[in-house]
Amino acid sequence: MNIKELEDRALLKELVDTVSILADKKDVHSQVQLFSEDAISETFAGGMSVLKLKGRKEMEEAFGDFLKDFETVYHFNGQQIVTVNGDNATGTCYCLVTLIGIEDSKKMKTTIGVIYQDDFVRENNSWLIAKRIGNFGWQEKCEVDQ
Repeated sequence: MNIKELEDRALLKELVDTVSILADKKDVHSQVQLFSEDAISETFAGGMSVLKLKGRKEMEEAFGDFLKDFETVYHFNGQQIVTVNGDNATGTCYCLVTLIGIEDSKKMKTTIGVIYQDDFVRENNSWLIAKRIGNFGWQEKCEVDQ
């Protein structure tokens, strides 16, 4: 592995983490700028596709609509592996998502185990996500003490 590949791996890890941090801040406009203009985001739950979005505009609307009902959002990214091939790369990232919001007058915490499969592209010397498939493997919900 050469210095350029190590640099690309570090940049891809930073990209994935920044996407998560911007989601936590609910700054979806800035978040979707880290996707290519015509990027695809598809979400699977229970092995079935539940949402497929194309382009920054669709993603910004859907992500913003989803996050608006939560007062707290945390993404904790864990293991990540990437394969770099010139100006393209693929990667897998494990993520633990915690969402806290009010449901039926109760403060509820939802924890989700997600595996992201990403296709990356380098455009204008910056890495972007060209395609993201989120596999939501499990979910746990409980009431949070006030």
